[in-house]
Amino acid sequence: ESMTAQCSPELRKQIEEEKDSARKRVTVTYNSLGIINYCSFSTGSKSSDNAKSEKFVGFAGHIYKADSGAAKVTGQMVNYTYRMLGCGENMFHGAKLTILLTTLTVFFGVILSIFLALGKISKNIIISKICSAYIFFFRGTPLLIQMFVIYFAIPGIFGFAWKDMGAFLAALIAFSLNCGAYCAEIVRAAIQSIDKGQYEAAKALGLTYGQTMTRVIIPQSVRRMIPPICNEFVMILKDVSLVFAISLMDITTISKSIMTNELSYLVFVPALVIYLIITAFFTFLFNKIEARFSIYE
Repeated sequence: ESMTAQCSPELRKQIEEEKDSARKRVTVTYNSLGIINYCSFSTGSKSSDNAKSEKFVGFAGHIYKADSGAAKVTGQMVNYTYRMLGCGENMFHGAKLTILLTTLTVFFGVILSIFLALGKISKNIIISKICSAYIFFFRGTPLLIQMFVIYFAIPGIFGFAWKDMGAFLAALIAFSLNCGAYCAEIVRAAIQSIDKGQYEAAKALGLTYGQTMTRVIIPQSVRRMIPPICNEFVMILKDVSLVFAISLMDITTISKSIMTNELSYLVFVPALVIYLIITAFFTFLFNKIEARFSIYE
């Protein structure tokens, strides 16, 4: 209401007339990020010669015209950030999808990596070669191409189509398979770093190979895996931006769609800040975890 009061008399008159009319000629966009607000009033289409637009930014109890200069840039940033986070319909949709996909990817990737690492160091030549080939393949090919193969090529080969959550599922499969290959090397290195005397002691106690791994070696290896796996999480968090290629609505895809509609590349600035905030949060969290559980001081 305060921003409406700042409009020109002609625009306020149109807004008042529309209160009792079913026909809407004035488009009002209001975005609030709590401490700062943005409001845009526009009449006519963007391509129309009669189109008129008035924009305002509210901050610290004051209202500023945002039609030009720094106030205009600030207003655009608020508008883009609000829409990118999906505040209008589903709070933080883009950020939630990015974090969810990253978390599930690392979860399934780590589980897969344990089997791959154990297979690669196995004394069974066939299993070792298969696991080594898998790791070599997924580490040696681009993640984007792997995602394209799973989302486009495989349905074409086997005659089916991804439905509903298909894009998310395809991205999750591609990222998990890729993450499993990279984490497998982390797990293998951690297992092989355990002193050989641990194996000999377990053998002397009569433990089988499986018991030695599950009860002696892997529990000790976990503490060595924490720093590199936390680093892998952060790397995947940024790699998830690749899902824009299959139109999955994460932060990057939403910002790209806004850029296309608004014809402004400024939208990528708040996207950059959002990624930085998410990365900073998880980096802080992982530093605490490493300080608590890691063997490295």
